[in-house]
Amino acid sequence: MKPAPFEYLRPESVADAVATLDLYGGMARVLAGGQSLVPMLGMRLMRPSAVVDINGLGEELGRIETRGSETTIGALVRYSDAETSAVISERLPLLRTAIGYIGDRQVRNRGTLGGAIAQSDPTGEVALVALTLGATVVALGPDGEREVAAEEFFVGSYANALAPEEMITGLRFGVVPASCAFFERGRKHNDFAVLSLAIAATPERDGSWHDVRVGMGGVNDTPVLARATMARLEGARWDEATLAAAAAAALEDADPPEDVRASAEYREHLLPIHLRRVLAGMAKEAGHG
Repeated sequence: MKPAPFEYLRPESVADAVATLDLYGGMARVLAGGQSLVPMLGMRLMRPSAVVDINGLGEELGRIETRGSETTIGALVRYSDAETSAVISERLPLLRTAIGYIGDRQVRNRGTLGGAIAQSDPTGEVALVALTLGATVVALGPDGEREVAAEEFFVGSYANALAPEEMITGLRFGVVPASCAFFERGRKHNDFAVLSLAIAATPERDGSWHDVRVGMGGVNDTPVLARATMARLEGARWDEATLAAAAAAALEDADPPEDVRASAEYREHLLPIHLRRVLAGMAKEAGHG
């Protein structure tokens, strides 16, 4: 199927792009990598009056920058650029690992981190990492710049707190925990995740763990934090009994959907099993297992 008719626009600056979005009053969509938008246009799941192509704005939106302990990733940074970035590898290894699970090489060469956040796929890898690491989504609209914590940004399946006339300009990360792990289970390679897990924590010499963050994808309408699990792991030694109890507690923060990929019951079955295994792997790697 072909897309419904729309006007194609290429703004010359970020300010011009925002003005264009404002002009169309919610009936324009931003085109970055196009890995999600273009198929949705083709299936007519989305029928905007205009498509605003921001691919020419790499000078403003395509940089990875550091300032002290903060790392800011521009909305137009491609997955492949982030995956091979020395800055991302050093400062955000969880993000680098998660990107390796996204699609194939062609998808990663075109897709952008800003586009992934805007898509707000509840199984999306970038959204899950942003939530787990407590990132801030930076957006620009007619009234100026706005910062939204990732925990407040995702409000439903493929829905977020972005206003129609706003566009994402970047993702900002602060200091992240020292140890991390990412896990994803799908029906087949490159398929959407049935379940995904992102974990970050800092091991101490006495065997305890602090700064624990556990994110879950595919078990709710949005990526969610396993708060009950985090509470059991924070400040504790990750012995076998603690990990078993913490993994089981993850179900308290999960409300798995039922779709063509898996039943809710199957996701509930997988969650504590794989979470315990990933946590045990982190403990072993830190020499605490």
